[in-house]
Amino acid sequence: MPASPLEVWRIHPRATRYRLRKFTINDMASKKDMRRFDLAIPYVEPPKDKNDADMTGTMSSTMPMAAMFTRNKMIGWVAFVFSLQTWLGETSEQKKNATTPAYLSVLMSVLALGVTYLPIFLPPTPAPGGTVAAPSPTPSP
Repeated sequence: MPASPLEVWRIHPRATRYRLRKFTINDMASKKDMRRFDLAIPYVEPPKDKNDADMTGTMSSTMPMAAMFTRNKMIGWVAFVFSLQTWLGETSEQKKNATTPAYLSVLMSVLALGVTYLPIFLPPTPAPGGTVAAPSPTPSP
């Protein structure tokens, strides 16, 4: 059992029988550092691939279309917030590489919101001769 927490007891590696040798922290710290700092290679971040797709641009342009097709107001609002964040967080490099400007996706999401709320302001007209009320059931005797 070690006398103090800084002492470690080990089995000596060249022992023919199990002999214990006491190592202290000072013994371990006094050994020479075998690492060669002249062989160290500094980390360099790899260059970005030109073919990386811009996922935020893709989502901000497809979500308004999904909102228009489904007429779902929640998808329309999420598309508006997402495209607004994409537009405000756009870097100069993204502006150069983008095929369409980011403000166009914001306008598309505003249009999607307009389409989803259109039935409130312009209710659809009923089809001519559409619904006929079912006859009331006759009381049975």
